[in-house]
Amino acid sequence: MTPVSSHSPHGQSPLRTVQVLGGGNAATSAHVRSLAAGLVARGVRVTVCAPAEAEHTHDFTGAGAGHVHVPRSSDPGSVAALRTACANADLVHAHGLHASFRTVLALSGRPTPLIVTWHDRPPADGARAHFLRLLERRVAKAATVLLGTTSALVDRARRTGARDARLAAVALPVPRTAAEPEDPDGARLKLRAELGAVGRPLLVAAGPLERRRGHHTLLDATHGWRRLDPVPLLVVAGEGPLRGELQRRITDEELPVRLIGRRDDATGLLEAADLALLPSRGEGRSVLAQQALHAGVPLVATRAGGMPELIGDAAELVPHGNARALADSVVRLLGDPLRREELRAKGSRQAAGWPTEDEAVAQVLSVYDELTQYRPLI
Repeated sequence: MTPVSSHSPHGQSPLRTVQVLGGGNAATSAHVRSLAAGLVARGVRVTVCAPAEAEHTHDFTGAGAGHVHVPRSSDPGSVAALRTACANADLVHAHGLHASFRTVLALSGRPTPLIVTWHDRPPADGARAHFLRLLERRVAKAATVLLGTTSALVDRARRTGARDARLAAVALPVPRTAAEPEDPDGARLKLRAELGAVGRPLLVAAGPLERRRGHHTLLDATHGWRRLDPVPLLVVAGEGPLRGELQRRITDEELPVRLIGRRDDATGLLEAADLALLPSRGEGRSVLAQQALHAGVPLVATRAGGMPELIGDAAELVPHGNARALADSVVRLLGDPLRREELRAKGSRQAAGWPTEDEAVAQVLSVYDELTQYRPLI
């Protein structure tokens, strides 16, 4: 692939860019970190505006970017801080709906090009859904270019008033601490033993313990495979406001489920698993789904959001909120090793077609060059 230049044709200094992140989920934050590292490596000056906790977790400065603490709220103080941080930028790139709305406010009256990436669309009902539509309309009309991580998001952006909406190339960032164990089979067996899954199937789910992630459906589904011998163990990695509520159900209903909290070894967990489960209401490009297919772990996921486009026929897809269908798919796959092997092969082929980190950076940089190559000399 021909590298894309970070310089204008007028001999100006390297592009000065600001990436705006509103806190975001782990996938969005990891993408911004990957993008910042790739841009810096190509000579672009990058400043990441994000809450301090996001910098602490994702180390944007370690990627060579500057960091400015901007709280995720849209109060006047936060907007003013963002406006100051963007003062000398050649362009600004905001990630997520709320971060992009704050950026629109901060850039009001300025000609600075604004690129927006919509990574997903949080499900909402009633008054909140109406509020989100208003934000979407304001952002879509203000963005110079709007990138959507799924075709559905691109279509929505166009319907909402975007003048230039395109499909984003978003890669699954390689974990910075990833290292191959000297004895992968031994590491897998050791982890299964630590989790309590010796001599029984291990099912893994991961993600924030939030309502839209479908964890109650997941617990409902466990009743459908409790009749198996041996009984599968479901391990759920992640933290969130539903932890206490979910743990009470697990205890009261005596469910074969363990909540193991936030983990930094998601790849290892998946490689130790027999199946990965994703019951969420809708995600753009699910990190768990991508990690599962890369790891060669059969996946059962909901047919919602960007999942069908992301994984094609490389996983078992079930209706969102249908615990019986989820349980039936798990039971069927555990009893059908040939189908599991088929899904592993399909998953490998599907993952091979996803963008790499270099390709994602190259696409974004080509958009940047397109929007800045004719900027006048000052």
